Amino acid sequence: MSETPENPDRLVPEPTADTKPFWAAMEEDRLVLQRCLSCKKIRNYPRPVCDACHSMEYDWIEASCKGTLHSWTITHHPFHSGLTYQLPFALLTVDLEEGVRLQAKAQGIENSELKVGMPVKVGFEHLHPGLTLPVIEKP
Repeated sequence: MSETPENPDRLVPEPTADTKPFWAAMEEDRLVLQRCLSCKKIRNYPRPVCDACHSMEYDWIEASCKGTLHSWTITHHPFHSGLTYQLPFALLTVDLEEGVRLQAKAQGIENSELKVGMPVKVGFEHLHPGLTLPVIEKP
């Protein structure tokens, strides 16, 4: 994890060789997921080995960005000082149409609106050039 120029305490992901295509697509407001070339299983989070067949061969598919809310938590106490300015925030777990889950912060959804099974979509929060994070929004 590294920091953002605007908030030096904020933790942000550091792309690796395995995750660079994911983060590059985020910059283009696209969500991509890895797909195993051997067994065709789609996986998220990006990683070098398929957990189903152990193949190291994969490609990337573009996701629909549509899903349903599986669960959530409201964070009131930061586990790191870089999160203090964001409190409270909702971290959502979403079942994507592609059959994998994604966790991201809610954006534009009131906590009182959250309901298991509600339709949601993946949006994109551009923090600075070179870093865009997924967020969960209403469709």
